[in-house]
Amino acid sequence: MAGSVTSLFRSGAHSPSMAALTREGGDGTGPVDFCIPCNPYFPTPAMMETMAARLKDIITFYPSSADTITAELCQLLQLPPQAVAMGNGSTELITWIDHLLVRESLAIPVPTFGRWTDQPMETGKRVDMFPLQESNGFALDLSQYAEFIRKRGTRVAVVCNPNNPDGGFLHKQQLVQFMDAMADLDLIVIDESFLEFADAEAEPSVVQEAMLRPNVIVLRSLGKNFGLHGIRFGYMVANPSLAGKVRSMLPKWNLNAFAEYVVFMLKEHGAEYAQSLLQVRRDRLEMASQLSLLPGLTVYPSQGNFLFVRLPVGAEGTVVRDRMLTEHRILVRECGNKIGSSSRFLRLVVRPEVDVRRLVSAMEQVLYGTRRGAAVPELSTGTSYSSGTAAVDRLVSETNGAGIQLAQAVGAMPVPGLAAAPAAGVGMPLPVAAQQDGVGMPMPAAAMPMPMQMQQPQQQPQQQPMMAPVAQMSPLAQMAQMAQAPAPAPMPIQMQTPVPAPAPAGPTPPGVPARGGLTAAQVRGMTAPAPPAPNLAPAPATGWPNAQSWPNAAGMGQAG
Repeated sequence: MAGSVTSLFRSGAHSPSMAALTREGGDGTGPVDFCIPCNPYFPTPAMMETMAARLKDIITFYPSSADTITAELCQLLQLPPQAVAMGNGSTELITWIDHLLVRESLAIPVPTFGRWTDQPMETGKRVDMFPLQESNGFALDLSQYAEFIRKRGTRVAVVCNPNNPDGGFLHKQQLVQFMDAMADLDLIVIDESFLEFADAEAEPSVVQEAMLRPNVIVLRSLGKNFGLHGIRFGYMVANPSLAGKVRSMLPKWNLNAFAEYVVFMLKEHGAEYAQSLLQVRRDRLEMASQLSLLPGLTVYPSQGNFLFVRLPVGAEGTVVRDRMLTEHRILVRECGNKIGSSSRFLRLVVRPEVDVRRLVSAMEQVLYGTRRGAAVPELSTGTSYSSGTAAVDRLVSETNGAGIQLAQAVGAMPVPGLAAAPAAGVGMPLPVAAQQDGVGMPMPAAAMPMPMQMQQPQQQPQQQPMMAPVAQMSPLAQMAQMAQAPAPAPMPIQMQTPVPAPAPAGPTPPGVPARGGLTAAQVRGMTAPAPPAPNLAPAPATGWPNAQSWPNAAGMGQAG
C-alpha cells in the first residue's frame, strides 16, 4: 500500500485512496497527514455526529440556490450580499476571475499557490513571476513588487496573505498603500485564504477596503478554515459591480447541500470555531520551536496553519518525503514542484502536540539515522533547485538568494505613495540561520545588461558542511561536527548573459517576453504562446460602478 502511495506522490496525483491512508490513527500509530492544510480542532466531534445523523437528508434533497446560501453567510459575516460571490471552492472563483477579468497579463510572487500561476497560463495569459528571496525569509517587499509590476507593464496583480507555502504575512496598512499605488491596474486580488489563522493583527483583513475600490477582489476560503476540504466552498468580496460580474456567471446551484448545511450551522458554533483558531496558533509556535531544534533545519516565520522549512544540506526532499511515508506513515508536502521553490523545502501543516512529537522523532531518524536507515543523500550537486522546468530552475538559481538590488540594477525609483515594507515575520522570530543582509529584488538574467563575464562573490545560498556517514559517527558527534566545521568559501561564478534588445513602446502583446522577462510559455518549456481559449472574448477593463450598483450608507445596494 505504501509503495502505491509513493508512486501517486511522484505523479503529483491525489486520490481517495491517499486520503484514506492519511486519516489520523488516534492511537499514535496510524497515518498522520502533515500535507494538507487543515483545522484539526474544527468541526468538533459533536458537530460531526450531527452531520452524520443528517446525512440522508443532506444527500437526498437539492440544496438551496447560491443566492440563499450567500445571504445566510453574509448575515453571519455582516457583509452586503451584493458584494459577495460564493464558489464551489476558491479555485472555482480563481478560474472565473481569470476568464472574466484577466485580459493579458498577471503578476504573482513565487513560490505561491499553484493555481495563481497555472490557471492564467492555461488560458494563454502572460504570467510575470516575482521571485521571493530565500535570503530574506521569503518575505514580500510590496514596494519592490510594485516596481516589478511597473517595469513589466502587468495589468493584474495578486498578493496572497498569508502566502502559501511560506506563511509570509503583510500588515493591513501595507496592503492598503499597495492598492492605492496600483489603482490604475485592471485588477488587484488579495487572496486571504489562510488569514483566519493569523494573529499578527486584530483585524488584518482588507475586505472593507476592497468594497470601496473599483478594481480589488478579496478571496476567502471556508474549507481550509473549517477543516472541511471535501465540502468545496469559498467566497470573494468586491464592490457590487465587480462581484456581480462574477456572480452572474456562476451556476444557480453551484454550491452543494453539505456546504449549505455547514454555513447554516456556523452561527450556533462560533465559540468553538474561535477556540479552534486560538489552539492552532498556539500549536504553530510550539511546532516551530520543536522543529527549530533539529540541526541544520531552517524554519521560516509563518502566520498560516503551516510551516515552511528548509532541509539540512545533504538532504533531498523527495527521499525524505518517501521515507517519512513508507517508514513512519507520515505524509509531508515536498515543494519541488512549486515554481520558486525546490526539493530542499517542505511545507508542514500545524498539528497537535502529540502528532508533532511523532513528526520530530521520525525526521530525526530519517535525517540523521539515529535509530535506523542512513543519512538522506542529495540527488544533485549542480543546483539545489529542481522545479522540473529548466527555464524556472535557471531563473531561480541565478537570482534567488543572490541579493541583486533592484534599485542598483535597473535604476528603479520608489512607487509614489507606497512605503517600503518593514522587516518580515510577525509572531515566530526568524531563525538565526535564515537571517542575512542585503536582500534586493532579483531580476531575470535576460532582463538586464551585464558584462559578458562577471564574478559573483556576493552572498550565495546558505551552505553547511556535509556530514560524515552516519554509520561511522554517533548522533552527538554528528551535531558537534556540524556546529564546528567551517562553511566553504564562496566560489566565483562566471556566466554569460546576452544583452537584450530595447523594449518596444506600448503594452506587450501576449506570448512576448515582458521587458525581456520570461513568458508563461517559456516557463512551461514551450516555444510558442498557448492558443486562445475558444469562444472567449477578452474582458473589458473594470470601471467605477454606477450609482445604482454602489452600496448606500447602510452598506446595502442593488445587485450588480
